[in-house]
Amino acid sequence: MLHFATLPLPLLLLCLNFASVVYTHGYVAQVTIDGKTYQGNEPQGTSNPSIIRQISTIDPVMSVNDSNLNCGWNAPKATLVADANPGSKLTFTWSGGPGGYPWPHNVGPFFFYMAPCVNTTCDQYNSINAEWFKIAEVGAKPGGAEWYQQNIMDGYPANVTLPADLAPGQYLVRHEIIALHEATTIDEAQYYPSCTQINVKGNETGYPTSNETCPFPGCYKDTDPGLYDPTVYNTPIQYTFPGPPLATFVLASANSSDPGTNPTGSGNGSSSGGSSGADPGADGNSGNGSSTSAASSGKGTCKVVRPDGEYFVVQRTRHRRSVNQVLRRWLSDTKRVVMRY
Repeated sequence: MLHFATLPLPLLLLCLNFASVVYTHGYVAQVTIDGKTYQGNEPQGTSNPSIIRQISTIDPVMSVNDSNLNCGWNAPKATLVADANPGSKLTFTWSGGPGGYPWPHNVGPFFFYMAPCVNTTCDQYNSINAEWFKIAEVGAKPGGAEWYQQNIMDGYPANVTLPADLAPGQYLVRHEIIALHEATTIDEAQYYPSCTQINVKGNETGYPTSNETCPFPGCYKDTDPGLYDPTVYNTPIQYTFPGPPLATFVLASANSSDPGTNPTGSGNGSSSGGSSGADPGADGNSGNGSSTSAASSGKGTCKVVRPDGEYFVVQRTRHRRSVNQVLRRWLSDTKRVVMRY
């Protein structure tokens, strides 16, 4: 039996911290395509038919060289493939863990990549062979006071619009949040990838060039400025997106179809921290008519306004190293001590 009175102080603090913080990470719980919702499966839960590849844990991938960076931890092929069209709107709803916990992070960008399922259907395709092209990258809100990821923490989904001239075929959509709250140290960025299987109809011809694609792992280096950022907590946010540039046909599609949906961002991987692509994503539009308006104060709060005029104030916590984060390294060196207790 574990007796807290006999524990060393660092181990006691660790136990108390884990008791109060059950879930600290997350997964994509559902995807909506043009109003039709598809449920995902909880990590380690029952595997029901889905278009979302099920991951085995809510923990982040911690290395740019890990094969799990591809579609998430131990993610097998999903059984379903959902129909979509060029210009379809996709919304991704995140959960902080089984039981409906909210997404816990608000520092860092998120991305949308696509890859064709070559010579087969996506429910049979091995994603390790995928060559990914980027269709959207989402960083800081206008003014650079906070990240769009804050909206996901507030319970809103991340949104993306498929390129208007996307060629038909079956694709994996790789949606990824990168949490940077510990990225002031090299190799401490946290990666949360998720893959969804879709079948794009139509007769368009938009497709990336070979120099606009890359594999996962392979698209990132752990020293990329957007993954190692000693100034990540400085405001206004100045941020360089990692990975390949947005595919040229994606930028052309966004500019010709809806010039109002491409906010601040250069589309070449570098910007002041804004967003580039077909849709800013997580902009408060949850797909059901809800919207947010966020304004930062000197006290670090965020006012979220509902359509009915009511609002609540969210405390904006900069996720500097918590007791859990500081002791994680200590615990990795003292596993034998922990086992004795």
